[in-house]
Amino acid sequence: MSLGSVRTVLLALAVSLTSYTVASAATDAKTEKICEEAEERYQELFGKPSKDEPVTIVKMYKYTFCPVVLEVKQGTTVRWVNVDKRTSHSVWFKDQGQEESDRLFSEEDVEIKMDFPPGDLGYLCGPHYEKQGMTGRIIVTE
Repeated sequence: MSLGSVRTVLLALAVSLTSYTVASAATDAKTEKICEEAEERYQELFGKPSKDEPVTIVKMYKYTFCPVVLEVKQGTTVRWVNVDKRTSHSVWFKDQGQEESDRLFSEEDVEIKMDFPPGDLGYLCGPHYEKQGMTGRIIVTE
């Protein structure tokens, strides 16, 4: 391969990485905005910040789990709350062989105790993970 060809390949790689970084930053900013809106909606519905609840809260809003990634100790109870106005969601630890939760409509919730072994667990919204990419992660620690 000539030096010119190597430079062309490296330039294409640099452009590709830059495009990925810009797209990733835009996605992060979009997700952050959605999660801020989800918290505002939570406070409208329940009259207090989600952090003031006796359990860890994950909000479901605009096809997003908020937070997208959560770290909890083994045995922690996590409550998923649908704060969308018109869309139902579910929680499904599919790869762990768990059954999908019932569909949760606006203001409904489900609690799951994190009795899983320590590790990084992916989960999803049954009706929205394929087309809308509604997935989340919980990192369970000891």
